[in-house]
Amino acid sequence: MAEPLEMTPPSVREHWQERVDLAAAFRWTARLGMAEAVANHFSLAVDDAGRRFLMNPNQWHFARIKASDLLLLDAEQRDTLSQPDAPDPTAWGLHGSIHRRCPHARCVMHVHSIFSTVLASLADSSLPPIDQNTAIFYGRVVTDEAFGGLAFEAEGERCAAMLREDPKKQVMVMGNHGLLVIGKSVADAFNRLFYFERAAETYIRALQTGQPLRVMPDALAEKTARELEDYPDQAERHLSELKAILDEEGSNYAT
Repeated sequence: MAEPLEMTPPSVREHWQERVDLAAAFRWTARLGMAEAVANHFSLAVDDAGRRFLMNPNQWHFARIKASDLLLLDAEQRDTLSQPDAPDPTAWGLHGSIHRRCPHARCVMHVHSIFSTVLASLADSSLPPIDQNTAIFYGRVVTDEAFGGLAFEAEGERCAAMLREDPKKQVMVMGNHGLLVIGKSVADAFNRLFYFERAAETYIRALQTGQPLRVMPDALAEKTARELEDYPDQAERHLSELKAILDEEGSNYAT
């Protein structure tokens, strides 16, 4: 694992491991084709209150983000957008609002990945438990049916209010928009992001067959969801393996 450069400022060195983990998630999301040009955003809280957070710079492609590039922002600093190197206004509106209002949302990942966005475009954006992956999310998804345009601050506050209602629900299908997931860490959020997109793909492809769906009974879907939630260390091992691959390839993500 690469260490921070001697010349990096103290604010960068202070949260180095968090920066490395988040940079790896950016790189792998790009590799999976789940990022949309320079329009999507990830953030990670780095203090106990959840107000100070790391986020990608304004309109940088995920495929080239390094640990030292990440912005360190304060959700309570209202003049952030007038500062040098300000974040994207929609990123600030959405992520800043969530970090202010939802302390359980340590990591926030927002993408317009294809299958999740197809799901968000349907009149019924629910995800039935038709296999093990879709069952992960049984009863654990917020569906936003009141899209209000680009995620400037008012829209971000509205989304944050929906996520506050039930902390168990850590996925938001943003109707007419895309996908947002939250988690307790980068590993937790990225694992959830990965599996939700896979689950959405399974469901959309199943619909395309035109055949009846084999939907699990509610009790079985809940049992499966709980078993997968309790499966030991899967998210941490997932991210660890992705970083190992990047390291073996000589990636500069951890610089």
